[in-house]
Formats: sequence, C-alpha cells, structure tokens
Amino acid sequence: MQLFSDYANYDGLGLAELVRTRQVHPSEVLDAAWDTIEKLNPRINAIVASMRSIAERDIRLGLPDGPFKGVPIALKDEYLFYSGFPCDFSSRLGEGTTAPYDSTLIQRYRAAGLLITAKSNLPEFGASVTTEPVAKGACNNPWDLGHTSGGSSGGSAAAVASGMVPVAYANDGAGSIRIPASCTGCFGLKPTRGRTPTGPVDGEYWNGLVVQHAIARTVRDSAALLDASDGWEPGSSHAAPGKTGPYLKDVSTPPGRLRIAVSTISPAGTMVDPSCIEAAQKAARLCRDLGHEVEEDAPNYSGQELASHIANLLAIHLAHGIDQLAVSTAE
Repeated sequence: MQLFSDYANYDGLGLAELVRTRQVHPSEVLDAAWDTIEKLNPRINAIVASMRSIAERDIRLGLPDGPFKGVPIALKDEYLFYSGFPCDFSSRLGEGTTAPYDSTLIQRYRAAGLLITAKSNLPEFGASVTTEPVAKGACNNPWDLGHTSGGSSGGSAAAVASGMVPVAYANDGAGSIRIPASCTGCFGLKPTRGRTPTGPVDGEYWNGLVVQHAIARTVRDSAALLDASDGWEPGSSHAAPGKTGPYLKDVSTPPGRLRIAVSTISPAGTMVDPSCIEAAQKAARLCRDLGHEVEEDAPNYSGQELASHIANLLAIHLAHGIDQLAVSTAE
C-alpha cells in the first residue's frame, strides 16, 4: 500500500491498526508524517521544532504494544516537558530552557505507543486566543491561510487539521483547546479538572483552571487518548471522579434521551457571528431529530465579571511563569 498518499486519510487508531496488522511499519508512518510536515509547514507554520530523531530512536528500541503504537503526535511547547529537550513556551526569554525530567503525561503517551514527533506553535506563554508569537511567527489556518488557527493551542490544531499528525497534545484554561478546534474543524475536549496528570513536579496549573489533553481528528481518538492518559498521580491536588468504563466504549454506546441546553447569546454581551449562531442551531436541530430534548437556556452569570477574574488569574500566573523562566535562564 502507498502510505504516503493515504496517511492523512487515517485517524490515530486507524494508523495503529495498520501497524498492529503489519500492513505498515512505524518507520513508514513517521516518514509519511514528516513528508507531510515538510510539504505543508512552510505555509502554515504549525510545527516549530523537530523531534524526529527521538521518534526514530524509540522505533529502534521497540515500541510498547499500546493503543496508539506507531502513531505520530505533536506536542504544544508548553507545560509538557521531555527530558533534555527545549521547552521555551514560545518566548524569547525561555530560549533553550530544558527540564531534567519527563512529564507524567509524556510517560503515559510513550506507554501508549505514541511517536513523539514534533513541537507545535503557540502564542507566547499560551496567553492569547490567536497564535502569533514574535519568537516563532504566526500559525496560519490550513483551510484559509489568511485566517487564524485560534489559540492558544493553535499549532496543535493546525497540525491536525492539515493532516501532519492525527493527534496533538494541547491544554485548556479558558478555551485553549476548544477555540482552535473550532477554528480548524477538529475535535477538542477539555477534560474535568484532575482527570489528566500535571506532574511529576507541578500539582496543577493556574489553580486548576488549565487541564491537559489533546486536539484530534476524530472523537474516538480523543476518547482513546484520554483512556491512555487519565488517572490520579501522587502529588496531584485534585482527583477527578473514577470513570465507569473506557471512554472509547462510550463513543459507540447509545446515550439514551438527553436533556440539552443550547444558547447563542454571548454571556459578555458581545456580538456573535451569524455563522456561529447557525452552526449551534444546526447542532440543536440534529439533536432534536435524534430524539433528545433541546431547550434554549443558559446559566445566569456575568460574563464580564468572569472575564475580570480570569484576567487577574492569568496575570498572576504569567508573572510567576516569567519569574521562573528568568531564574532558570540566569543559572
């Protein structure tokens, strides 16, 4: 089979099945990923650093028989540390900064068989909903290069949407998974606080507001990756409630009749684009057609007051992060 022409047509679990049945070798999958990156990235700028040599070494040493064996993943260059590899938060201040340990999530990704392939673009310190850092340059939307890929996980979303990788690590405090997934037509889920680990050094990020997971091409990839990465670890400040079974099974299990609230009104009183309103209404109609109970409703809270609190929290943690980088780069 000609994987170079077929690679982008598969999600992560689809590629893993090809590897499991020995229709392709992980090296072929990695080559196909990098062939795609080298062709598309000069225009999109989703990938900012190569980790290909790490993936090649892992293949030589032998990959675990996990659910994503041989599947390339890109890592947003924030919070997720790979021992000895630079992680600069897309900041000129942090250039060359490394950590002497692997994040717990990296350990779980590798146990799942994932190929750590590249670092993806993000705004400086992840502090914007567009991805246009001075240090790395703007990340363009693969569907229209004149549009934003969103943020802060804009590089991860653009890499997945363009077919460079089927899944990419991302994190979300105030929409950093959900916004770029929406901008690029991918699937983005922010899990429950404490569902995925932030260790081994940090017990949580942004007082628990930031949660780690991924942007994916398919719902089933997101579910399977959450199965592979969730779970409490010693030192975590919170533990999410235990799950009743695999999330991947839930994807294909009929949910019964659901009660769904839908709102097309901005809680901050700002204008909502008509295309976004139509998309929400279309989803509501589909849910009704599937037999669910759908009502127009929304929580009663002040969006402006919430934004003020989030801005304060962001400022505090940005200052803390800058201080940490300044200390580490001065040593």
